[in-house]
Amino acid sequence: MNLANYINDLLYRYNCVIIPNFGGFVTNKIGARIDETSHTFYPPAKQITFNSHLKGNDGLLANYIASSENISFEKANDLISLAVNNWKIELETKSIQISTVGALTLNEKGQIIFEPNKEVNHLAESFGLSAISSTSIERNKGKVKPLTSIVKQEEKKEIPTFIKYAATAAILLTLGFGGNNIHQNNKQKNLLANQEKAVEKKIQSATFVIANPLPTIQLSVTKEKKDIIKPFHIVAGAFQFAENAEKKVKQLKEKGFDSKIIGVNKWGLTQVSFNSFANRDEATNSLYNIQKTVTEDAWLLVKK
Repeated sequence: MNLANYINDLLYRYNCVIIPNFGGFVTNKIGARIDETSHTFYPPAKQITFNSHLKGNDGLLANYIASSENISFEKANDLISLAVNNWKIELETKSIQISTVGALTLNEKGQIIFEPNKEVNHLAESFGLSAISSTSIERNKGKVKPLTSIVKQEEKKEIPTFIKYAATAAILLTLGFGGNNIHQNNKQKNLLANQEKAVEKKIQSATFVIANPLPTIQLSVTKEKKDIIKPFHIVAGAFQFAENAEKKVKQLKEKGFDSKIIGVNKWGLTQVSFNSFANRDEATNSLYNIQKTVTEDAWLLVKK
């Protein structure tokens, strides 16, 4: 069994894949970008990091291996443990290549260092898209001379005097008619304005008397609060029986968590959350706090 291939498959579908007692791969979506130095356009992608503190078994990897290999869940966990032990031994002398995900090595302090493979894009939405490079465009910095029209003196013609007089007379007549129309329009506007003022005064001075006023009715209106969408969940565990999931929710609520059942996964296990958040940063901070103070088995689930 090649454990690295199963990890690679799951990273296309999920944002977090945990290898029990070893660490977890966490993904973060990044948008399209342009490298101005190499003139290369990169499509949206998944940025993959490795967190050695995520060691709890959330059942995702084991269930996927059990389904693919047609074996039991316990057998899949045994195979994972065997592969992890071999990895730990190999890391002492060399680096480990995790399929197309990247490479793992140990530094001088004995910490696992992950180097992601930047040639493979694990974002399913960008399937088939690759980086595009183009040559730089050099723009002409020279000054553009304006075009000048050349009119020959012999092509110029003298305008007859009687035409100049006729044009002047036409302009004067036009201005005369235009001035008269403007004067009449101003008179009409002033007349309408005076009439509107008179109507306003009559309305303001009028008094309305109601002999039998209607009784006052008070209406109570309740505002419905719309639930804020919270797609980021800190998972406390997944249970085969719903009764056990409800007991877990009750225990976490007694400890002050806003725990709830967040659904059933594809393997039929009922998932329970510590808390749910609308913001990824708040969810990540809460996850690290819970891993330090409550349990290292907590992990982040994103539901859209």
